[in-house]
Amino acid sequence: MSDPRAAARAIDAIRRGWPVAVGPLGLLAVETADAAALAAFGGTGDVLISAGRAATLKLANQLEAADPDAPVLVERAPWLDGDAARALADPALDLATPLKGPFRAIPLAHPEEAGAALRLARVAGLLPAFFTGGGGAEATIAAADLDAHQAPAPLRIATRARLPVAGAEDAEIVAFRAPDAGDEHVALLIGQPDGAAPLVRLHSECLTGDVLGSLKCDCGPQLDAAIAAIRSSGWGILLYLRQEGRGIGLVNKLRAYRLQDQGYDTVDANTRLGFAVDARDFGVAARMLHLLGQHRVRLLTNNPAKVAGLAAAGIAVTERVPHALPANPHNERYLATKRDRTGHQL
Repeated sequence: MSDPRAAARAIDAIRRGWPVAVGPLGLLAVETADAAALAAFGGTGDVLISAGRAATLKLANQLEAADPDAPVLVERAPWLDGDAARALADPALDLATPLKGPFRAIPLAHPEEAGAALRLARVAGLLPAFFTGGGGAEATIAAADLDAHQAPAPLRIATRARLPVAGAEDAEIVAFRAPDAGDEHVALLIGQPDGAAPLVRLHSECLTGDVLGSLKCDCGPQLDAAIAAIRSSGWGILLYLRQEGRGIGLVNKLRAYRLQDQGYDTVDANTRLGFAVDARDFGVAARMLHLLGQHRVRLLTNNPAKVAGLAAAGIAVTERVPHALPANPHNERYLATKRDRTGHQL
């Protein structure tokens, strides 16, 4: 029987730099392990990385690398210490840290558990890379425990309050929580229900764009324009989802920015880091809408994946309303990549 709380304990452990086990596979996260933890783990060992990263190192072919969950085991080498392993795991360091080698991929004894380990790292917001083979696990889980942890969480409305905002002084904010998750999503209700399907915008958190005014993306202007569009429509809902960096987290998004500065687009940057192109869960938005009593919506988006995600979770999208803003010199390539490689439409 699976235990989702076991996965939560393992996530906490690897964030702290403690060893864990997935089934018989002993693991120590490369990103958070210090010298003392590595010594206690038994010294250097084989290193588990993603197929996306392995392809960069010429250890996996492109077909294998297309599966972000595919694990690749790199054979232990005498010089593969903590610093070398971090350089091995993080492609953003490739230009600054010439990698030693050659590397050799070796067969995996526990492929299912290795794949679950990479997923565990991604859920924890860490680079998907582990030393393997040591002991002293602070938490032990099975792959099924992680599956249970990633199952759709039952949301509830935690509280709501009036929140006048620029462009919508009659807005109300509604906060949502899941019992076993730390994220808190919110909805901004603008105007009064009139019996028609509301105009809805799914906006994923973007600290750099929403708060700091980054010009590398169009998130900040999209947020402001969405509030204005909903207000003009009469009534609607802005769902603010805590899924930074298309679900890979703030730190990994910034790592992807470093790769973009080296010439990679946003799609290739994510896959080179070992993450999916888009790891967001739009099912959570559907659960928020159900709790708000809205089962039919007009969706303000250029992203077909949002339409499909809501539809799969029982929300009828009666109309897709385009949501486009002018490009600037810093985000022209990013917007072109969304159009050409991730299917965004106008």
